[in-house]
Formats: sequence, C-alpha cells, structure tokens
Amino acid sequence: MSTFAEQLKSEIARIAKKEIRAESKGLKQLAVQQRADMAALKRRVAELESVLKRLSKAGTHAPAAVANAAKDDDVKLRFRAGGFASLRKKLDLTAAQMAQLLGVSPQSVYHWEIGKSRPRASQLPAISAVRKLGKKQVMERLSA
Repeated sequence: MSTFAEQLKSEIARIAKKEIRAESKGLKQLAVQQRADMAALKRRVAELESVLKRLSKAGTHAPAAVANAAKDDDVKLRFRAGGFASLRKKLDLTAAQMAQLLGVSPQSVYHWEIGKSRPRASQLPAISAVRKLGKKQVMERLSA
C-alpha cells in the first residue's frame, strides 16, 4: 500500500506543479509587459520634463508656449523687455496708453518693461500688431 500512496502523492505533486507553471507563465509574461510599459512611460516623462525645463529657461510659460506652438508653427513671435520699452518710447506713449492699446493693465506693461514678467503667448500677436503701427495710427486707435 505504501508504494501506491507514494505514487499517488508524487503524481498529485507533478500535476500541481504543471498547473502552477501554466498559471505562472501567463503572470510572468504580464509582468514583463508591464515593466516594459513602465520603462517607456518613464522615458516619456523624462523627455517631457526636459522640454518643460528648456521652455522655462527660455522664460516662457510652458502651457502657453506649447499651445502657441501647436496653433501657429510658421510664425515665431519673440519678446524682449528692452525692445518693448523702446517701442513705447518711440510711439511716445505712457504705460497706461500702451496698456489700453493692448487690452492689459498698466501694471502689466510696467512689469514687462522691467523684465519682471513676460506677456502671455496670447498677447504676443497684439504686441506684434502695435509694432507695425505708426504714431498717427496709434493715436487714432486710442481716441476711438
């Protein structure tokens, strides 16, 4: 009887191991796939962080810069505090008049000129349009 019991026990162990191997094979494949997916996501996050760091070094607000780049790849509008201040002086405008022309607050104009802040990407086209105007056209717009 003992040989029969031993054979039965060994056969049950063999079948259990076979079942466990079949179950664990699927789980191992799933774990490998998930590790590969996580590695790909980590690479993507690192890439996006580097883009964000590069945009922040450029002094632009990242979401606005990305939205602006997505909207209009052909036209790249730049902003320089010194150029903006000289434009206002060239047009002989006060900060309040320039703000009225651009649709912003006078404090914003002041902060842009001293370099404390930068205009949003949505405000750059308005600044670009003012650059193309002469003194007479600016005065006409302000009086209207």
